Amino acid sequence: MKIQLSDHFTYSKLLRYTLPSIAMMVFTSIYGVVDGFFVSNWVGKTPFTAVNLIYPVLMILGCAGFMYGTGGGALIAKTMGEGGREKANRVFSLIVYAGIVTGAVLGALGLLLLRPAAAALGAEGELLENCVRYGRVILPAIPAFILQFEFQCLFATAEKPSLGLYVTVAAGCTNMVLDALFVAVFRWGLEGAAAATALSQCVGGVVPLLYFARPNSSLLRLGRTRLDGRTLRRTCANGASELMSSISGSLVSMLYNAQLLRYAGEDGVAAYGVLMYVSLVFQAVFIGYSVGTAPAVSYHYGAQNHGELRGLRRKSLAVTAVFAAAMFAAAQLLGRPLSLLFVGYDQGLLEMTAHAFSIFSCSFLFSGFSIFGSSFFTALNNGLVSAAISFLRTLVFQVSAVLIFPLVWKLDGVWASIAAAEVMAVAVTAAFLWGMRKKYQY
Repeated sequence: MKIQLSDHFTYSKLLRYTLPSIAMMVFTSIYGVVDGFFVSNWVGKTPFTAVNLIYPVLMILGCAGFMYGTGGGALIAKTMGEGGREKANRVFSLIVYAGIVTGAVLGALGLLLLRPAAAALGAEGELLENCVRYGRVILPAIPAFILQFEFQCLFATAEKPSLGLYVTVAAGCTNMVLDALFVAVFRWGLEGAAAATALSQCVGGVVPLLYFARPNSSLLRLGRTRLDGRTLRRTCANGASELMSSISGSLVSMLYNAQLLRYAGEDGVAAYGVLMYVSLVFQAVFIGYSVGTAPAVSYHYGAQNHGELRGLRRKSLAVTAVFAAAMFAAAQLLGRPLSLLFVGYDQGLLEMTAHAFSIFSCSFLFSGFSIFGSSFFTALNNGLVSAAISFLRTLVFQVSAVLIFPLVWKLDGVWASIAAAEVMAVAVTAAFLWGMRKKYQY
């Protein structure tokens, strides 16, 4: 039986509705890891380091899709809750077209600034050339990358989360098969890995575009719209937290890489790359759940159904707590096997990565609450509070910790700084949830 945004959400119904979004985000993260696996094992440690060094720059360009998807999705769902179906479709069309234009501009800028950006991150010599070779192949696909992120959020708003999962699986399988073919069979090296990723992003971005452009059974359809500066500003302001979170995460990754080059050399960057790959998969559970619940929160907020809002907030915190415990336990058990999968060819690097896992995994006990809190306020169309949580969590706390902790604990301080930042972010999230309870009556 189809679950609608207007329904009352029990624990069972909430999990069923959000499961496709969770699976979609997890699968996206897994196929994003495939490049690293093939490059590390078939191309070499220095190219693997190059991918880890330049990838945050590419993510900064692509994360505009999360801004349009989350900010626009919240506005669309709220509008539908208020009864404005036609207006919701105009807003949907506007943000999709805006994503395409934004992607074209950012892709062109990325090609111009790729080499200076890699050099500014500390890359030189062979490492610099590897960064440029990888980035040049991926950057032309940035418009599709942005659309892929955008539609991952909007499928749930359209009451089609399962379809979003199917598209993501298709994109992921494209990447995995082409990585094996281009890197392991044809031996095309970094360019092969980059081409596999770019083509998979085209599948993830273009297929949904074709679906929504035609008559379909979802709540949304692409059509004619008009340039509406106010709507775009509201979308961008409301989605600013997700944009800020993605940009800040990428900037912080650059800072971590710089610190690790200082304290552990290229091995430190390679070890951090493995942690980030695994973290992407584990954090995707929290992000997917938050993306899945956001349209329901926005709809019931627009419909002024305060009882349902309270239920969604209470149930979501309980579900997040269960996920957090499971993620921590899994990280503790799988830390060494996952390290072996990526860097088993280098014993010293393997030991460093496995040790880092034992410290870093503590962050999973806390990060889900801040991710949900930020998404919850985005769904309530309060971009300011959502952005404050994201800004403090992903930039202020992490930057402060990674600069201070290594002065005392050296390399272990780098690994511990992530968990410390998440603890501080949970405290801030709890304060906002408590302080805003009367205003939104959740």
